[in-house]
Amino acid sequence: MKPRQCKQYSRNMKRSDDSEREKRRKRRRLLQELGEQRIPYLSPTDPGFQELWDSSYAGLALRQSSCLPDGLHEKVQSALVTLHRHGCLLRDLVRVRDRDVFTAVSRALVGQAGYTYRYLDTRLFTIPWHCEGESGQRDEKEKPCCESDLRDACKALWELNQFFSTDVQQQQTNVRGVKRSRSDTENSEDASVEGPCKENVLDRLKEEKQENVERLDEEQEEEEEDEEEDSGQGCSHSSPPSSTMPSTQTGLVQFNVTLINYMDPAAMTQLKEEPYYGMGKMAVGWHHDENLVPLSPVAVYSYSCPLEPKNEGVTEKDGEGQSKEKENKTEGGGTSKDEGQKEEGEGSKKEEVEKEKTCWRVGLKVAWDIHTPGLALPLQSGDCYYMTDDLNRTHQHCVLAGDTARFSSTHRVAQCCTGTLDYIQKRCSEAFENLHMDAETNTKSLCSLLPSTLQHIEDIHNEVEFEWLRQYWFQGRRYARFCSWWTKPMEKLEKDWKEMERMTQLLLAVVEDENTAQENRREMADVLLNALTDRQQHRQTWRDRCQSSLAQTLPPEEAPVDRPYWSNEDPDMPLPFDLSDIISRVESLLWRM
Repeated sequence: MKPRQCKQYSRNMKRSDDSEREKRRKRRRLLQELGEQRIPYLSPTDPGFQELWDSSYAGLALRQSSCLPDGLHEKVQSALVTLHRHGCLLRDLVRVRDRDVFTAVSRALVGQAGYTYRYLDTRLFTIPWHCEGESGQRDEKEKPCCESDLRDACKALWELNQFFSTDVQQQQTNVRGVKRSRSDTENSEDASVEGPCKENVLDRLKEEKQENVERLDEEQEEEEEDEEEDSGQGCSHSSPPSSTMPSTQTGLVQFNVTLINYMDPAAMTQLKEEPYYGMGKMAVGWHHDENLVPLSPVAVYSYSCPLEPKNEGVTEKDGEGQSKEKENKTEGGGTSKDEGQKEEGEGSKKEEVEKEKTCWRVGLKVAWDIHTPGLALPLQSGDCYYMTDDLNRTHQHCVLAGDTARFSSTHRVAQCCTGTLDYIQKRCSEAFENLHMDAETNTKSLCSLLPSTLQHIEDIHNEVEFEWLRQYWFQGRRYARFCSWWTKPMEKLEKDWKEMERMTQLLLAVVEDENTAQENRREMADVLLNALTDRQQHRQTWRDRCQSSLAQTLPPEEAPVDRPYWSNEDPDMPLPFDLSDIISRVESLLWRM
């Protein structure tokens, strides 16, 4: 591309490359500092485990399987198996450091109708909850969008979501109460010793530590499943640190989506070893859950199952059979070790250690910190855990593989200000406010030629094409195979996008019209050139992704589709797919001005 066309992209790529080089440099330095050593971590069988949990991981709450309402385990576990049987759980082809990679985990998104969740340049589209009161879940022929057993499965996950929404609120309240008590005690002690000077010293020490340790949030490239930072095209940005309390924390927590995950470690031959603590094989690498409402909680249901899950045999006992063998969790969210554990013999402790290693576990660590020991928490089938308060922001977690296959349902408050169907439909309406139809001549024109208005419309145009249409079709035809909810909305969105192509054609005609005022013409040409350059670059990127070697390995019903795509001679399209000739025309026009 020519210099003017590449200006914006080269600037963005330089910042991205510099950031990646710095992160890799820090990681190498940290690994050199550690050498052959490993940072210690504690499990329930280790002395000091409870004290470490209370002092450094207070935002983590375990809810044993017995805490769930009667009958809910059976419904949820049957639902997870049903999703698996229908083929809804698929590995995503995501983007990590400008490379396409398959996720190790197969997954699907269930949640509020019309919601999406974006991670690693990939937008997932919800299968609706199918709960009472939800509308729009039938097609134009009044047929349900999903088969009956799939609808029942989604409804069961909604029931779990309702339980979590109520239960996690109590856990968060208890965690904050503990933190407030500790804060009052620490403040009184600090004031009697050094006053405000101590805070300054601690700040300086924290800054020095940040200069000398690695932020461990990118060490597992293709294994790291949840989004580390938003590297996309302007939508659904990662949740920034926030000092304000989100609305979910002033009332009932409202989880709007759940990300369903499935992994069979027996089918995975390249699971990486956890590199810093020696915790074992990782199913999901160290990460923060991103694209969430700031400070909102995350609730996770864990179901370990046979390697080939069957619908039969899923009973309440599957979730409760081994829960009593673990340390007990208090109803308020804190845990207390079994007093009898201290009196067990060495042989019994070894058995417990070996048993822990065969379980699925969640590992946690303090971000920016190689001095605080890590925490490894075993999960029995049917157990749940909550990450509350600011734990997800200040800590990182990973998932350590057990011996059996495992489902998880990870409920979250997704940051959906730019990620709902309602949002993008309103954006289309905003764009069409600038389109005028002459009733007599039946011709169309642009109402306003202000550069700011034109820029706004072209931004919407690009957003619809690259954040919605191409994201949807990159997932292949897999959505329509088991749920038709998104079919009609995406058809309507594509129709709106085509109208925006006509609006760009109208702008091009104005720019190339010699009668247009010279000053305004140059400003409009700049807006148009930037939009077309951006569009051309993204179209080529998506074409390359659809034709990548990894994409070619997928079966036809799962393979990415390069859509919208049309030949340059298509008479039904106002502009060609390949915009290079038009870009050259506008660029030449600007050089002559």
